Amino acid sequence: MDVIFYVVPGLIMARALFMAHRVVRRWLQIRGAWNSGLTAEGRCLRTFTTVSGGHGDTSVRTTLHHVYEFIAHDGRVIRFEEDGGPATTLEGDYVTVYYADGRQVVATAQAPSRAKQAVSAIGILAFLGVVVVFCAGFVAAYSQTFGSYGDFVFSVDSQTSVAP
Repeated sequence: MDVIFYVVPGLIMARALFMAHRVVRRWLQIRGAWNSGLTAEGRCLRTFTTVSGGHGDTSVRTTLHHVYEFIAHDGRVIRFEEDGGPATTLEGDYVTVYYADGRQVVATAQAPSRAKQAVSAIGILAFLGVVVVFCAGFVAAYSQTFGSYGDFVFSVDSQTSVAP
Protein backbone atom coordinates (compact mmCIF):
# COMPACT_ATOMS: atom_id res chain seq x y z
CA MET A 1 0.00 0.00 0.00
CA ASP A 2 3.00 2.28 0.45
CA VAL A 3 3.42 2.41 -3.31
CA ILE A 4 0.57 4.95 -3.48
CA PHE A 5 2.68 7.44 -1.52
CA TYR A 6 5.38 7.20 -4.18
CA VAL A 7 3.41 6.76 -7.40
CA VAL A 8 0.77 9.47 -6.92
CA PRO A 9 3.27 12.27 -6.14
CA GLY A 10 5.42 10.98 -9.01
CA LEU A 11 2.49 11.23 -11.41
CA ILE A 12 1.63 14.71 -10.15
CA MET A 13 5.25 15.80 -10.65
CA ALA A 14 5.32 14.32 -14.15
CA ARG A 15 2.10 16.14 -15.07
CA ALA A 16 3.41 19.43 -13.64
CA LEU A 17 6.68 19.09 -15.57
CA PHE A 18 4.78 18.33 -18.79
CA MET A 19 2.61 21.40 -18.24
CA ALA A 20 5.74 23.50 -17.63
CA HIS A 21 7.16 22.22 -20.91
CA ARG A 22 3.98 23.25 -22.72
CA VAL A 23 3.98 26.73 -21.14
CA VAL A 24 7.61 27.37 -22.11
CA ARG A 25 7.04 26.02 -25.63
CA ARG A 26 4.00 28.25 -26.22
CA TRP A 27 5.81 31.24 -24.71
CA LEU A 28 8.70 30.78 -27.13
CA GLN A 29 6.34 30.29 -30.10
CA ILE A 30 4.40 33.49 -29.41
CA ARG A 31 7.60 35.42 -28.74
CA GLY A 32 9.03 34.10 -32.01
CA ALA A 33 5.93 35.22 -33.92
CA TRP A 34 6.17 38.71 -32.43
CA ASN A 35 9.93 38.98 -33.02
CA SER A 36 9.88 37.64 -36.59
CA GLY A 37 8.72 40.95 -38.00
CA LEU A 38 6.21 39.23 -40.29
CA THR A 39 2.69 40.58 -40.19
CA ALA A 40 -0.35 40.12 -42.36
CA GLU A 41 -3.91 41.28 -42.47
CA GLY A 42 -6.09 38.48 -41.21
CA ARG A 43 -9.80 38.01 -40.93
CA CYS A 44 -11.79 36.49 -38.11
CA LEU A 45 -13.81 33.69 -39.67
CA ARG A 46 -15.58 32.45 -36.61
CA THR A 47 -15.89 32.95 -32.86
CA PHE A 48 -17.18 30.36 -30.45
CA THR A 49 -17.03 29.47 -26.80
CA THR A 50 -16.35 26.24 -24.99
CA VAL A 51 -17.65 25.50 -21.53
CA SER A 52 -16.00 23.16 -19.05
CA GLY A 53 -16.77 22.19 -15.49
CA GLY A 54 -20.09 22.71 -13.79
CA HIS A 55 -20.42 19.13 -12.60
CA GLY A 56 -21.34 18.84 -8.95
CA ASP A 57 -19.84 21.70 -7.02
CA THR A 58 -17.22 22.73 -9.60
CA SER A 59 -17.25 26.13 -11.20
CA VAL A 60 -18.01 26.71 -14.86
CA ARG A 61 -15.17 27.98 -17.06
CA THR A 62 -15.96 29.57 -20.41
CA THR A 63 -13.23 30.05 -23.02
CA LEU A 64 -13.61 32.28 -26.06
CA HIS A 65 -12.03 30.99 -29.27
CA HIS A 66 -11.36 32.78 -32.57
CA VAL A 67 -10.64 31.21 -35.95
CA TYR A 68 -8.48 33.44 -38.16
CA GLU A 69 -7.30 33.22 -41.74
CA PHE A 70 -4.53 35.14 -43.46
CA ILE A 71 -2.27 34.95 -46.51
CA ALA A 72 1.43 34.51 -45.72
CA HIS A 73 4.09 36.38 -47.68
CA ASP A 74 4.71 33.29 -49.85
CA GLY A 75 1.02 33.08 -50.88
CA ARG A 76 -0.05 30.23 -48.61
CA VAL A 77 -3.45 30.59 -46.99
CA ILE A 78 -3.09 29.92 -43.28
CA ARG A 79 -6.00 29.26 -40.96
CA PHE A 80 -5.51 28.96 -37.21
CA GLU A 81 -7.52 28.89 -34.02
CA GLU A 82 -6.59 30.89 -30.94
CA ASP A 83 -8.18 30.84 -27.54
CA GLY A 84 -8.49 33.97 -25.49
CA GLY A 85 -8.25 37.27 -27.26
CA PRO A 86 -10.61 40.20 -27.08
CA ALA A 87 -14.33 39.55 -26.89
CA THR A 88 -14.85 42.59 -29.14
CA THR A 89 -13.36 40.76 -32.15
CA LEU A 90 -16.33 39.40 -34.10
CA GLU A 91 -16.76 37.32 -37.23
CA GLY A 92 -15.70 39.32 -40.28
CA ASP A 93 -13.39 41.70 -38.39
CA TYR A 94 -9.94 42.35 -39.79
CA VAL A 95 -6.99 41.96 -37.45
CA THR A 96 -3.21 42.15 -37.63
CA VAL A 97 -1.65 38.70 -37.48
CA TYR A 98 1.91 38.24 -36.25
CA TYR A 99 3.50 35.05 -37.50
CA ALA A 100 6.78 33.19 -37.77
CA ASP A 101 7.39 31.49 -41.08
CA GLY A 102 8.73 27.98 -41.37
CA ARG A 103 7.67 24.41 -41.96
CA GLN A 104 4.84 24.95 -39.49
CA VAL A 105 3.62 28.54 -39.30
CA VAL A 106 3.07 29.86 -35.77
CA ALA A 107 0.67 32.78 -35.68
CA THR A 108 -1.16 34.95 -33.20
CA ALA A 109 -3.61 37.80 -33.47
CA GLN A 110 -2.76 39.05 -29.99
CA ALA A 111 -0.99 42.40 -29.98
CA PRO A 112 2.60 42.22 -28.70
CA SER A 113 2.64 42.41 -24.94
CA ARG A 114 5.96 40.88 -23.95
CA ALA A 115 5.87 41.95 -20.31
CA LYS A 116 2.34 40.64 -19.74
CA GLN A 117 3.17 37.33 -21.40
CA ALA A 118 6.43 36.96 -19.47
CA VAL A 119 4.78 37.70 -16.12
CA SER A 120 1.96 35.21 -16.76
CA ALA A 121 4.33 32.49 -17.97
CA ILE A 122 6.70 33.00 -15.04
CA GLY A 123 3.77 32.97 -12.62
CA ILE A 124 2.51 29.66 -14.01
CA LEU A 125 6.03 28.19 -13.95
CA ALA A 126 6.49 29.32 -10.34
CA PHE A 127 3.24 27.63 -9.32
CA LEU A 128 4.21 24.42 -11.12
CA GLY A 129 7.64 24.58 -9.48
CA VAL A 130 6.00 24.79 -6.05
CA VAL A 131 3.90 21.73 -6.91
CA VAL A 132 7.00 19.75 -7.95
CA VAL A 133 8.98 20.79 -4.86
CA PHE A 134 6.05 19.94 -2.59
CA CYS A 135 5.64 16.48 -4.13
CA ALA A 136 9.39 15.79 -3.96
CA GLY A 137 9.46 16.95 -0.34
CA PHE A 138 6.47 14.76 0.48
CA VAL A 139 8.14 11.68 -1.02
CA ALA A 140 11.41 12.43 0.80
CA ALA A 141 9.66 13.01 4.13
CA TYR A 142 7.54 9.89 3.75
CA SER A 143 10.59 7.84 2.82
CA GLN A 144 12.55 9.05 5.87
CA THR A 145 9.62 8.62 8.23
CA PHE A 146 8.39 5.22 7.15
CA GLY A 147 11.48 3.81 5.44
CA SER A 148 12.02 3.19 1.78
CA TYR A 149 9.56 1.12 -0.20
CA GLY A 150 12.19 -1.44 -1.08
CA ASP A 151 12.75 -2.27 2.59
CA PHE A 152 9.14 -3.39 3.01
CA VAL A 153 9.14 -5.65 0.00
CA PHE A 154 12.65 -7.07 0.02
CA SER A 155 13.48 -7.09 3.71
CA VAL A 156 15.24 -10.16 5.00
CA ASP A 157 14.91 -11.09 8.63
CA SER A 158 18.43 -11.85 9.79
CA GLN A 159 17.17 -13.67 12.92
CA THR A 160 15.43 -16.38 10.94
CA SER A 161 17.49 -19.10 9.38
CA VAL A 162 16.34 -22.10 7.45
CA ALA A 163 17.68 -25.40 8.65
CA PRO A 164 18.41 -28.08 6.05
